[in-house]
Amino acid sequence: MDDKDTLLDYLRTQRAGLLSKLDGLDEYDARRPMTPTGTNLLGLVKHVASVELGYLGEVFGRPADRDLPWFADDAEVNADMWATPDETREQVVALHHYSAEHSDATVQALPLDAPGDVPWWGEEHRHVTLHQILVHVCVETARHAGHADIVRELIDGVVGRRPDDPNIPAIDWPAYRERLEAAAREAGTAATRP
Repeated sequence: MDDKDTLLDYLRTQRAGLLSKLDGLDEYDARRPMTPTGTNLLGLVKHVASVELGYLGEVFGRPADRDLPWFADDAEVNADMWATPDETREQVVALHHYSAEHSDATVQALPLDAPGDVPWWGEEHRHVTLHQILVHVCVETARHAGHADIVRELIDGVVGRRPDDPNIPAIDWPAYRERLEAAAREAGTAATRP
């Protein structure tokens, strides 16, 4: 497997992990904001799909044939980070699949040293290569997949990349959490002693 295939494989794995966080949730739970800044699962999927269309499309002169109104100059701030009641889960997931196919086609069509232009990065950093952007998109997707992991755990306690994830130990989670809480309190108390 060459470098391009390796990066694309990691990106595909992260995409699948992100999408899996929607599995089994109703509309409310897929959309509800779980952090003070409004982070929600469907919004993360919408955002990642939108970002990929920019970085692995427009940056390399391969714009998508989809209109993303949440990126218009007059769009509401953070409109790509949540789904309106008129945007269905199916539409957002379909956008994610479309974005992945469009991005994969760009990656497969170009060499890793293909030049691109990211105007929103400013004059000093705007000239990039496919390799650089592919790494950037892998990191961006993994970051948001991590957010989705935490959001899903907050919603219903589901953890891991899939129900039988071997990386998640079978332990008494409430007791484990209490042990960590006690350790944090002890360390916090020790740090405040003269």
